[in-house]
Amino acid sequence: MRVLVVEDDRGIAAGLAAHLARAGHAVDCTGSIAEGWRALVGEPYDVVLLDLGLPDGDGGTLLRRLRDMPAGRLPDPATPVLIMTARDQVASRIAGLDLGADDYLTKPFDPDELAARMRALRRRTTGRARATLRYGELEIDPAARTVLRAGVPVELAAREFSVLLALIEARPRVLSRTQIEAQLYNWDGGLESNAIEVHVHRLRRKLGESLIRTVRGVGYYVPAEPVP
Repeated sequence: MRVLVVEDDRGIAAGLAAHLARAGHAVDCTGSIAEGWRALVGEPYDVVLLDLGLPDGDGGTLLRRLRDMPAGRLPDPATPVLIMTARDQVASRIAGLDLGADDYLTKPFDPDELAARMRALRRRTTGRARATLRYGELEIDPAARTVLRAGVPVELAAREFSVLLALIEARPRVLSRTQIEAQLYNWDGGLESNAIEVHVHRLRRKLGESLIRTVRGVGYYVPAEPVP
């Protein structure tokens, strides 16, 4: 997932970014409403982790502004937002959810619980109920970041797994190279010109040549149904 953290405490933000990066997510960190909004205007995110106590105002202002945007452009008003804050009063939780937050987590929290809530948000966003994804003989576990092919584990590098997950979740929609890159790399991530092509080549070698299709000059996709 591509994750935006809007948190002014640099220690908390850095800790979250490190934990989520180890789980395979691409994480960008901002420390204010203004910085968060600039990030949302420039990039599509799978989830926003939003603190409420920010130096230039209440984080709810950013949430309200995001939800008021028209559909079909950036920032995407449907972007899932998880509030993470020290405000633990029931009234604060109700207010945050009524503003349009998809979830609300009070500090301090366990990073593993945060990661689980993010996966739940992703499942709802992509319209699936199961924790694992099945596609033909493949079983993909986003939490454990494992893949079984006909019941046999297949070892994938972290970014290979992220490419596979992005294409499986988007199927049968074609994802451009830029869209796939956005799932893998944050602002600081280095990127070789042929990185996506290399990941796709390795996935085909490990999981079958027919799994990922190329639309020349456009991008890659996985068919809606497995090809026998």
